[in-house]
Amino acid sequence: MVEISLHILDIVQNSVRAKASLIEISVIEDTSSNLLTVRISDNGCGMSEEFLNDVTNPFRTSRTTRKVGLGVPMFKNAAEQTGGSFEISSKLGEGTVVEAKFVYDSIDRQPLGDMAFTMVTIVNSDPDIDYVYTHTFNGLSFDFDTRQIRETLGSEVPLTEPQVLSWIEDYINSETENIYGGIQ
Repeated sequence: MVEISLHILDIVQNSVRAKASLIEISVIEDTSSNLLTVRISDNGCGMSEEFLNDVTNPFRTSRTTRKVGLGVPMFKNAAEQTGGSFEISSKLGEGTVVEAKFVYDSIDRQPLGDMAFTMVTIVNSDPDIDYVYTHTFNGLSFDFDTRQIRETLGSEVPLTEPQVLSWIEDYINSETENIYGGIQ
């Protein structure tokens, strides 16, 4: 994968398969500590300790459609290539937390990518799940929460309506520009 946002998409798909009803995605860019931290947590079915201990092995997967699972190992490798770190914790019946820390100015750090498009893709793919996306850049942040959108729209307007998806993309792009101070 060439962008961190694609790793996020992949991990979120794991959360969806784990039957999560709430998935929280946090991106924290802190240039003073030279770190970009991505944290994805869910309230899905979680993993057994045995599976968790082997989850970064590409030849270990819970999928029955193929014999390899490259998403988690590739995300781990992407973070570690920058001199960063990777952690995953999980409890059966409670959910999973994945956290990758990238050295911000590393030449090996992949670009973050288009998080607005990634979030639109995530929401459009599984609109019945609640998503919270928080993006922080040097202390300035914004939140995107599908529960708030559902409350505003009511039950008559689905999140998959083209106008809603377009608004989501515009909102995230606008708020991202604001926290970056108008420069990206």
